[in-house]
Amino acid sequence: MSNIPSNIKFLRKKKGLTQQQFADELGIKRSLVGAYEEERADPKYDLLKKIALFFDISIDDFINEIIDEKWAPKPKGNPANLRVLSISVDKEDNENIELVPLKASAGYLNGYADPEYVAKLPKFYLPMFKQGTYRAFEIKGDSMLPLQSGTIIIGEYVENWGDVKTAETYVVISKTEGVVYKRIGNKFKDNKKLKLVSDNPVYEPYEIGGEDILELWKAKAYISTHLPIPTPEPTLESLTGMMAQMQRSISNLQSGH
Repeated sequence: MSNIPSNIKFLRKKKGLTQQQFADELGIKRSLVGAYEEERADPKYDLLKKIALFFDISIDDFINEIIDEKWAPKPKGNPANLRVLSISVDKEDNENIELVPLKASAGYLNGYADPEYVAKLPKFYLPMFKQGTYRAFEIKGDSMLPLQSGTIIIGEYVENWGDVKTAETYVVISKTEGVVYKRIGNKFKDNKKLKLVSDNPVYEPYEIGGEDILELWKAKAYISTHLPIPTPEPTLESLTGMMAQMQRSISNLQSGH
């Protein structure tokens, strides 16, 4: 039995709204509110999102929690506040790796929790990633050089944000920044900000609040059409410089410096 009908009814009454008043707030017919509360119909995902926003609660809580007088929301950004993830599987019941291309990045912010949206994303399977849940994101810009714009990062879903490791790279999905690939500059704690660092030193690090983050994916691999450039042959000048540096180092050791 779904929690949605009772949750709508409880939250509506708690705000002191009639079915007609609530329908007017959402821009729908009163009869639909009655149908939802009496389990004669299920609201579409877009409307669920609108209702959750109206009551200022997460969609996960709205769908999965029994909301009554005893219920209390978990603090925003709490690493223990585990999230529900939509996935798709192939004919052999293997989890797909869904690809979020650049052109779909904006839509992903709205549809990341919608099974129908996720099912429509391009998908593939890699046998080396059998354990865990993975998603691929096409990145843009030059903030993470030497990885070029257009590189596809394959990330493993991070369920508990307390597991985020400093100095490692993640795909961070947030309301304000969208889809970004960054190195993490600090451990994540309740109600604290996460520091995001670019590998390209031209870009300054910045912080993002836990309440702003939607998903975190730990980078595990990448796919790129830009193949590595061979290391240039050493020149006489570079070899001379290396020898001079070695001689200075040896002299310093011998002199006790």
